[in-house]
Amino acid sequence: MKYSRVRSGTLHGLNAFFIDVEVDVETRTVIHDIDIVGLGDTAVKESKKRVKSAIKNSGYSLPFGRIIVNLAPGDLKKEGSSLDLAIAIAILGATDILKYNVRNWFVIGELGLDGSVRAVNGVLPLLLYVKDKNPNLNIVIPESNKKEASLVSDLKIYPVENLKQLVAFINKETELEPLKAEKIKTEFEGFEIDFSEVKGQKQAKRALEIAAAGMHNVLMKGPPGSGKSMLAKRLPTILPPMTVEEAIEVTKIYSTVGILNRKNPLIKQRPFRNPHHTASTASIIGGGTNARPGEISLAHNGVLFLDEIPEFRRDVLEALRQPLEDGKITITRSQAVVTYPARFMFVAAQNPCPCGYYGDPSGRCTCSFNEIRRYNKKISGPILDRIDIFIEVPKLEYEDYISIANEESSEEIKRRVIKVREIQLYRFKGNLWNSRMTGKQIKKFCKLSEEAEKLFKLGVKRLNLSGRAIEKTLKVSRTIADLDESDIITSSHIAEAFQYRFKEIEAF
Repeated sequence: MKYSRVRSGTLHGLNAFFIDVEVDVETRTVIHDIDIVGLGDTAVKESKKRVKSAIKNSGYSLPFGRIIVNLAPGDLKKEGSSLDLAIAIAILGATDILKYNVRNWFVIGELGLDGSVRAVNGVLPLLLYVKDKNPNLNIVIPESNKKEASLVSDLKIYPVENLKQLVAFINKETELEPLKAEKIKTEFEGFEIDFSEVKGQKQAKRALEIAAAGMHNVLMKGPPGSGKSMLAKRLPTILPPMTVEEAIEVTKIYSTVGILNRKNPLIKQRPFRNPHHTASTASIIGGGTNARPGEISLAHNGVLFLDEIPEFRRDVLEALRQPLEDGKITITRSQAVVTYPARFMFVAAQNPCPCGYYGDPSGRCTCSFNEIRRYNKKISGPILDRIDIFIEVPKLEYEDYISIANEESSEEIKRRVIKVREIQLYRFKGNLWNSRMTGKQIKKFCKLSEEAEKLFKLGVKRLNLSGRAIEKTLKVSRTIADLDESDIITSSHIAEAFQYRFKEIEAF
């Protein structure tokens, strides 16, 4: 046999594709040369050296002649080292070493020079693709990826440690047990921080509870040490547990990037991403040569926290406009267009001025009016327009700090948040929150009482709100009403929602 074929796969973003690894041996010459064609990147082209050494060190011989390896389809770019094992098996399939046809096999894995099979990225999205397109394939993965692979059911998956073990299994000289799928549990109870540790700041806590209940975007403003970062870092402790679908979505993204814990791959905790203000646009939004997902996608179904937001580059902040509106980001490169999910709760924090002490009773602020204005203008109007809730976080008073009064725990707040989330699940018949309501849904579900309508009309005129800000005020009002278990939005709900918009006018 001089021709062989085995299936493998590659990823473009989160989208998986089948790759046919074809091998043909030209016997006119007696050289052991491997020529790989099919639009592979540097890692793919380097695989021929790894494959040659792995085959030799596993005790096998390369076929005589020139070995042509074709990765089809030829117009689809292939990246990374996950095709190594498939290339090796296809080459051995073109000899008498493999006694059975491997066309019905799906193989992924990186090869070490000694023939060992190493872990690769993107196993979960690849297996989900196989399950959808051709679940009858025999699937081979690295042993190190078996915990990740066990998240996918109804597939015949065989983890292997080395090339020799796989050859013996294909030749039916040894038996391997197919991997058993694990029951997916998304409960997470590993938080080491709690809202009860935050002294005072009752108004800020109330605003964050509303934000968590409706997945609203938040901007906190206050002097250094007032507790802005402390509050933000505790937000995940009051968010409801992820559904199985949400956990799989997040795990797919982390698998693609290669930052999963191999022993416990399923992401159970809602992500909390806190990039530094020196981060580039590509690291926040996504991009680079390989169009990798950025922080906004790693924060999918969780929280993206930008501390000291005026210190972030203007182009980074402006690039947030589309994902904040659409819940996804499309990255365009010369050879690919990749779309990543980016549905996250946006939380930002800033000082009131460059020195941080504007408005402090002690008079410590040394900033001029123009410096304060210039500092706050670093955040553009369109970005502020996408914020639902503005919170003032004042300096903690000494009486609050030494108080022995019991603060409400994260668990108590979380129970109320979950209750409101259940109301929204029933209302929208699916995984949609108040912050994501369309204009049509706002008209249907944001019914105002007569008094509330009068107050709302007056407030919109007084605060000179844009169309987007008007909708966001109604969405926040809907969440506040849900916390009160009220079908109708009353004047008190509107008044509280306006309070969080008034902070924007007052501060900016």
